[in-house]
Amino acid sequence: MDILHLVDRLEELFNESKPIWFTHSVVVDEDRMLDLIDQMRVTIPEEIKKSQQLLSQRDRILAQAQEEANRTIALAREKAEKLVENDPVTQAAQIKAEQIIAQARMESELTKKETDAYILDSLAAMEQELQKISAQVKNGISALKKDLPGDSE
Repeated sequence: MDILHLVDRLEELFNESKPIWFTHSVVVDEDRMLDLIDQMRVTIPEEIKKSQQLLSQRDRILAQAQEEANRTIALAREKAEKLVENDPVTQAAQIKAEQIIAQARMESELTKKETDAYILDSLAAMEQELQKISAQVKNGISALKKDLPGDSE
């Protein structure tokens, strides 16, 4: 039996009850009242079980729907990626990017070789300058030693 129907019957019982004069109290048919209370005790747990079953069923359906939505999104992403990969414009862009990278590597290697050659030339020129300066320093030391008194050469 539906709990709302039992509440309606309880209200009906109350409305049919006889008022006690000068109070807010009423006289209720005890047997009918107890009968309704017993029916409510039986019906309420059933209603709660039904609502719990409905809630768990709803949760299960929502979880399934979420899982299905996630699967659909994943499939859509995979298809989109495949379409992009197979697109001629994307393939041409990929080839162009690889060419640009290869060209950059070659230019980088060439720049490195040119830089190494420049540094080597600069170091060689510096070495020659240092040798000239060293020779001048040695000649200066020799000249000063000849001019020193007490030097018997």
